[in-house]
Amino acid sequence: MCEADDHAETGSAFSALLEDSAEDLYDNAPCGYLSTLLDGTIAKINATLLGWLGYGRAEVVGRRTFPDLLTVGGRIYYETHFAPLLRMQGELGGVALELKAADGTRLPVLVTSTVKTGGDGQAQLIRTTVFDARDRRAYEQELLRAREQAERERDRAQQLARTLQRTLLPPELPAVPGVEVAAYYHPASTDQVGGDFYDLFPLGAGTWGFFLGDVSGKGADAAVVTSLVRYTLRAAAVHDPHPTAVLDSLNTVLTHKYNGTNPRFCTVVHGRIRPDGDGAAVTLATGGHPPALLVRADGTSSLLEIPGGQLVGALPDAHFAAVDVRLGPGDTMLLYTDGLTEARARAGARYSEEQLRDDLGALAPTTAPAVIAAATRLLAGFGKGVEDDTALLALSVPSPGSTEP
Repeated sequence: MCEADDHAETGSAFSALLEDSAEDLYDNAPCGYLSTLLDGTIAKINATLLGWLGYGRAEVVGRRTFPDLLTVGGRIYYETHFAPLLRMQGELGGVALELKAADGTRLPVLVTSTVKTGGDGQAQLIRTTVFDARDRRAYEQELLRAREQAERERDRAQQLARTLQRTLLPPELPAVPGVEVAAYYHPASTDQVGGDFYDLFPLGAGTWGFFLGDVSGKGADAAVVTSLVRYTLRAAAVHDPHPTAVLDSLNTVLTHKYNGTNPRFCTVVHGRIRPDGDGAAVTLATGGHPPALLVRADGTSSLLEIPGGQLVGALPDAHFAAVDVRLGPGDTMLLYTDGLTEARARAGARYSEEQLRDDLGALAPTTAPAVIAAATRLLAGFGKGVEDDTALLALSVPSPGSTEP
């Protein structure tokens, strides 16, 4: 055999191999292939798709249309959306459908179709590629289950946070003869327990104790400290004769329990109020807390600065200061945490204690419930600008002729 004959024989064998490989690649591709006439009749289908559906080639070719292989919902979508778009655009890809196998099971697939045209530009047939989407569907379902589980866990966390937060606040404020009282708590997050707190309680002999404060941090750790602070303040207020002595006791407890590398501290304003005659005498002590706001019946308002009060729990020998104030008829005192005065207004600037004084001072003469309602409207107006929890506690002496709630 001459060299030319060898080359011819090799070329012929190579061509046959290519043809065989191309046909095998089509028939046993990792995806499904089918060609249909313009009316949807299946003209050619590969073994992969037949294997997925459980049909023999003779059951399908020339006897069924592509829509026949779809579920009822898939057929409706094919006729109303898929086919019209395919005719207009000439191709359509990545459409999620469901095929119905011979045994009735459903096979989720992604379908891509292209219209083949002849030399005259006329459509001749439709070539369709079908990808098995079972793994993708399983992945999507797993993602959905994970998201639903995460949402359930978030709901449980929010419920736990709300329940725990309620245990750190009094269920309701007691009635104080001759004094109007009101309070409000605004959580910045529904997922975490805040460290803000307030309380009002009887001390006996016509005197009432109250406090409001903010523990550093958030979450369960802050809740533990908040609980400790509240019960320490209540217990100390019963035995100690002066609000500064109560803060000294709290400071000792915090510095002894949380020392070393994990200090825990808080800001607190603690006071006593004793109604007498037509007014009430108040002694107020502060430990690093924002100044109380006084709104007087005569229309004036001021921030009650108490110089010298240091953070509670930060230093073993911290110093605390106090001041005596008298509330007359129509006077109101508001205690608040810095979630209110450090909120961001819509323009982005921080709100301030001076702005609070001006805004609420315009209400004079006013009452504790009216001041709390106004402060609540401020918080609502800030929206997402409120980045920290806020506790509010107000006390006022009714004006002559008014009716206490």
